[in-house]
Amino acid sequence: RAASYEEQGVDEIVILDVSATLEGRRTQAETVRAVRARLSIPLTVGGGVREPDDAARLLDAGADKVAINTAAVDDPTRLDRLAERFGRQCVVVAIDAARRLDGEGWEVVTHAGKNRTGRDAILWARQAVERGAGEVLLTSFDQDGTREGYDLALLRAAASAVAVPVIASGGAATVAHLHEALGAGADAVLAASIFHDGDMTVGTVKRALARLGARVRA
Repeated sequence: RAASYEEQGVDEIVILDVSATLEGRRTQAETVRAVRARLSIPLTVGGGVREPDDAARLLDAGADKVAINTAAVDDPTRLDRLAERFGRQCVVVAIDAARRLDGEGWEVVTHAGKNRTGRDAILWARQAVERGAGEVLLTSFDQDGTREGYDLALLRAAASAVAVPVIASGGAATVAHLHEALGAGADAVLAASIFHDGDMTVGTVKRALARLGARVRA
């Protein structure tokens, strides 16, 4: 399926093995190798990345960047070690953010939302970048799966807090949702079900975004 998305014009593929951390295992390098064999576009892989050796295994298998989430929350110095060994251009910090129960801002959640860390998501994004993350993959836990659009306030806050690309994730179902996220400060938009379910093709979406005035790659 990844190869078909490249044919449609997608700019980058992101593979997140979201159950790897919950199950205490590492993302399979064989899967990455098989996907890479059919792709020529950038590939980001996350799930179960804890130490530089985990990242090395995925990069050697063909990933261009690795995403780290829970392990970085548990020990932020892991970001320093990854950036020192591979360069910040290879390091993506994936942040799952949920609105605080009192409605004041957002906190980092891990383990599929089961663990509310109490850590401020925007402050964590800034700290992660200071430690070496070259991109922020920001998922709204509240919006993810709703098909009601991204959390635009969250995107605005994050985009204004860091000087690296912010990738919006969680909630997209229409071209308007993607356009709104870009307007809120996202440098890129990640979408899954909108394509997996066959609602639209990548080419259709990019042409529609271009008509709305968004900058898209040909």
